[in-house]
Amino acid sequence: MTVKRNVPIPDAGQESVWDYPRPPRVEAVKELIRVVFNDLVIAETSHAMRVLETSHPPVYYLPQRDIRMEYLTLTERRTFCEFKGAARYWTIKVGERVEENAGWSYPKPEHGYESITDQIAFYATRVDDCFVGDELVTPQAGDFYGGWITSKIVGPFKGTAGTEGW
Repeated sequence: MTVKRNVPIPDAGQESVWDYPRPPRVEAVKELIRVVFNDLVIAETSHAMRVLETSHPPVYYLPQRDIRMEYLTLTERRTFCEFKGAARYWTIKVGERVEENAGWSYPKPEHGYESITDQIAFYATRVDDCFVGDELVTPQAGDFYGGWITSKIVGPFKGTAGTEGW
């Protein structure tokens, strides 16, 4: 891998988050996506969507039909994205283990993001494991953006201390 202006140039088969657009693009995911919490696969789908935005690892949105919704409850937390609109948050509870605001969704996303309506994205930092295909993801630092890093993605990534203004 070579580096140009402090941004690595991706090898064949890789993507640079600096080539992702702003405003973000939504695209279908070909790989199987899995989320594990408290030793239970709470989500598994081959129908995920991913949102790609400059400097961010992809955020994966999973359809509720492929999520064990009996383990999720809506919380009072709400946020607003300048592109996608108003988000609501979900808590996961499996057995005695609880993780507040572990996922989020957009019930009425803005124009251009309708394909993620009511799909849920999970913070990889708040569940045990997330997989894209057979690859265990690395959580995006900072626990704000919720991106999933795989070997197919190169940064640097927004999210660590001091990168909020990028």
